Parts: sequence; structure tokens; C-alpha cells
Amino acid sequence: MEFYDILRERHSVRRFTDKRVESKKVHAIVDATICAPSAGNMQSYKIYIVKSQDAKENLVPAASYQEFIGKTPLILVFCADQKRAETKYEGRGFELYSMQDATIACTYAQLAATNEGLSSVWVGGFDPLEVSRILRLGEYEVPVAMLAIGYPAEEPRVTGRRPVSEMVKEI
Repeated sequence: MEFYDILRERHSVRRFTDKRVESKKVHAIVDATICAPSAGNMQSYKIYIVKSQDAKENLVPAASYQEFIGKTPLILVFCADQKRAETKYEGRGFELYSMQDATIACTYAQLAATNEGLSSVWVGGFDPLEVSRILRLGEYEVPVAMLAIGYPAEEPRVTGRRPVSEMVKEI
């Protein structure tokens, strides 16, 4: 796909088929995240690939009972690696840059999933402490976003966008 086509094709989907996401596609998505820019090229994030049905079902209550999470073929959990960013940028790296690195990586993964013919939805509504417990994250790994990925079982609803004039100001 062409880049601008990928941007237009990407829409949030919360119903997926049972079809497993092929390892080749998972690797392509992960490889795309590695291309994401990061503060000082520190790549201050970790990605947890969740395929286990038990883990996915355990994440449902941690994510405000969003039931589709337990039925999603693949979930990538993007975590800020606060200690890694702190080594170069001190407090600002710990608090901000690691979070930005994780979200940029998740964005790249979402676009890569679209390029692979998959659908996804960004999940930000969850209890980070509970997700950390379920996935046994490291002490300074903070879950920032979950990306549910699979083959769509529904036609995505295309949503409108605010006018550029409301969002962009030239100075």
C-alpha cells in the first residue's frame, strides 16, 4: 500500500475473526516499530506480544471489561521503559520521553498492521497497575497503550474529522 492509502484505510475495529495472525505479519509489525523515532534514539519502550488466551481474558477486567480484548487474536502492549530514558534525560526522560517513545512505536505498529491487511484498535482505557501485574512487567515498565490486532469481522465505521482550520494554526 502507498503511505497515504494506509492512513486513509486505517480505522478502529473491535470485532475480529478467529483467524490467527501469521508470525510473518507479527514480525513485520514489530520490525516497523523499531523504525519509529525516539528521544535520543534510546528506544525507551518494550513491547509485550500477548497471544495466550488466558492472558487476554485476564486483561478484560483490567481494561474496564472491554470484552473484545478477550476475543482478539493478538494484543501488543506498549510499555514505557522509564529507567532507560532516565539514563540520558533524567526526570524528563523518566516522565515524558519514555511515554512518547512507546506511543510513537504503537502508532508505527498500527500503521504496519494496516499495511499487512489487518485491522486494529488502540486501547488506552485500562488500569496500568493491573496490566503490569497480569503481564509481570518490570518495575519501571509502564503500560501506555494496548493495540488489539486481527482480521476484521466487521466493516469499520468511518468517522469524520475536524476541519484542518480548527486544528492547525500557522504562526
